[in-house]
Amino acid sequence: MSHVVSGLPVGRGLLCLIVAGAAWGTAGAAASLVYRTSDLGAVTLSFWRCAAGLALLLAGRLLRRRPRPAATEPLGHRALKAVATGVGLAVFQTAYFAAVSATGLAVATVVTLGAGPVLIALGARFALGERLGAAGAVAVAGALAGLAVLTFGGTGATVRPGGVLLALVSAAGYSLMTLLTRWWGQRGGSDSSDAAVWAFGVTSLCLLPFALAEGLLPHTAHPLRVLWLLGYIAAIPTALAYALYFAGAAVVRAATVSVIMLLEPVSAAVLAVVLLGEHLTASTVAGTLLMLGSVTGLAVAEARGARRASGEELPVLV
Repeated sequence: MSHVVSGLPVGRGLLCLIVAGAAWGTAGAAASLVYRTSDLGAVTLSFWRCAAGLALLLAGRLLRRRPRPAATEPLGHRALKAVATGVGLAVFQTAYFAAVSATGLAVATVVTLGAGPVLIALGARFALGERLGAAGAVAVAGALAGLAVLTFGGTGATVRPGGVLLALVSAAGYSLMTLLTRWWGQRGGSDSSDAAVWAFGVTSLCLLPFALAEGLLPHTAHPLRVLWLLGYIAAIPTALAYALYFAGAAVVRAATVSVIMLLEPVSAAVLAVVLLGEHLTASTVAGTLLMLGSVTGLAVAEARGARRASGEELPVLV
């Protein structure tokens, strides 16, 4: 367990990630409602999500009106962070939407979110020197089993190689974003609000040409409903959730981040039952319980490890 250098306690970072994961899960239900009432494409929806989220983050920074600390790193380094994180975010979101179109929601979800923890655990071990441990390995295995039950249970999913490849590309983009955020957080000088703002700026620029080709404005008989849904997607599962994600990912072990973010399909499954009228099946309940148990166990272990590390570093007064 590395020492927290950004000033945010690990316990609070865990809470940020839990809220972010739950908020991310609401984006799918809102997007489904957008698709039902308009012809907005997946890439264009992703563009508006990032562009409007960027506007909200910038507005929030202006409203806070607090003095900004002096820069602790060269402008070139900050620009490199922004480009790397923004490209990772663009690849993560766009490749996932393309995978859903190519091979279906269930397969795209299980491959993307299932491969993510594995890639992140390997990257954290070899690039960051973070050990997962036996308890962490059990938690990851339980979370992946729960994800598989949640997405495949009771469905006749069709696996298409092209869609699986796109989902793996999406997982790679998510893993890169998580590992870079953690790596920079370990080295200090990391401002989570700056990270979110610059990442969304770069992602919006990356997606703009594709959104223009797909059609920037939707055709709909319910413009106010679509506008309200887009506003919700930009505010809650985007601006709020990603700001919390970048803050938490900077201080929590990368493998733990990847497992906690599996709360996204849990909240999505709950909303599918409550809002979209989907049936609550035994596989949904079993998968949800498996994943919630794994996330809870790993979060408790992370918090205990942080407290032990803090205790070891406190000076002994005699």
